[in-house]
Amino acid sequence: LTTLGKIVGGGMPVGAFGGRREIMEHIAPLGPVYQAGTLSGNPVAMAAGLATLEGLSVPGFHERLAATTERLVQGLAGAASRAGVPFSTNHVCGMFGLFFTGDGPVQSYAAATRCDVERFRKFFHGMLGEGVYLAPSAFEAGFVSGAHSDADVDATVAAAARVFARI
Repeated sequence: LTTLGKIVGGGMPVGAFGGRREIMEHIAPLGPVYQAGTLSGNPVAMAAGLATLEGLSVPGFHERLAATTERLVQGLAGAASRAGVPFSTNHVCGMFGLFFTGDGPVQSYAAATRCDVERFRKFFHGMLGEGVYLAPSAFEAGFVSGAHSDADVDATVAAAARVFARI
């Protein structure tokens, strides 16, 4: 079976599942297994999910998303370096991680646990004060979306430069 969460509803509260025909034929109305839920088939979530899938299908979307993320993490790394703050980033397409460490790339859970979480906390709150909301834990991923523009990246990097100078 395959299970999908929020993304299938464009971030709305919804889930979906699917599988091979011989399994799915056991689900009503073809089979005896009944499935229902308060938000099952929620039309708002389904419309949001359809809009998301249509957006993701636009030619070049993923390439633009990856380029925007690359620009963001490189800008953050540069701002940290100029402020003398030990900092490392990892990213794949639109997902990124921020780590306060001078030990190079973080490629394992053990390496992540050695990062300066207190400095991350200060960075998080500093960025919040600058109007930029990030995931509140050093162990959570951040996400760039198709809605983020170059101006958003520039504003985020400028805010980070101000925060790095304070921490």
